[in-house]
Amino acid sequence: MRLALGISYNGQAYQGWQSQLSGQTVQDRLEAALGKFTAHKVSTLCAGRTDAGVHGLMQVVHFDTPLERTLSSWVRGPNSFLPRDIAVEWAQSVPDEFHCRASALSRRYAYILLESAVRPSIDAGRVGWAFRPLDMDQIQQAAAHLLGEHDFTSFRASACQALSPVKTLQRIEISRRGAYWRFEFEASAFLHHMIRNIMGCLIAVGQGKQPPDWIKDVLLARNRDAAAPTFSPDGLYFLGPRYASHWGLPDRTPAYDGLP
Repeated sequence: MRLALGISYNGQAYQGWQSQLSGQTVQDRLEAALGKFTAHKVSTLCAGRTDAGVHGLMQVVHFDTPLERTLSSWVRGPNSFLPRDIAVEWAQSVPDEFHCRASALSRRYAYILLESAVRPSIDAGRVGWAFRPLDMDQIQQAAAHLLGEHDFTSFRASACQALSPVKTLQRIEISRRGAYWRFEFEASAFLHHMIRNIMGCLIAVGQGKQPPDWIKDVLLARNRDAAAPTFSPDGLYFLGPRYASHWGLPDRTPAYDGLP
């Protein structure tokens, strides 16, 4: 039987999603919990890897197992072995042809930013921080240049393993509630550090360090040195992939709408 699970996690304590020899990753902790629950080794594939310090609201994984348990057991069982900052949100049986990565139509991220003269305290590790005022209109003008299909080499980390830097950025939505900004991104796929590098540029524009049209110049340069420094991972959340409706998978978890 092939199962898909929706996983949420606070990434502060982990070295990213992907398994490492240290064992200090979200995947390592999840597979250890699944192994204890099933009494056999479980290897998972995920919809999108996240870096150290990045959070997940609906990471989707799939794996094959000979065990037959109720779907609620696949939620409660692994959760009893997981640390408090990782949780299985839902479980769903899927056909063998389902692949959590290849079947995804798009992927979604949010970046939560605190604009404040004082650094975060209660939200430390869970929000990015800008201590200078930001201009919404300037940021939105800059973001518009990023929509559509582009070569995002200028926003790509040197360690990125993607076969092509060409991606289609389908949606950017920017909103503000009090001192908190929310940036939502949806694309066919993302390059390593792509959103954090975009955030560095948008904040530079919002603080008046660069004009909105500078983003267009950064894109055309196809050179990482043309862009702003990589922004903090603290406020970055993987909202999850989108799938065609016939797979019958949830579109979001309750925490999706709970972010500032």
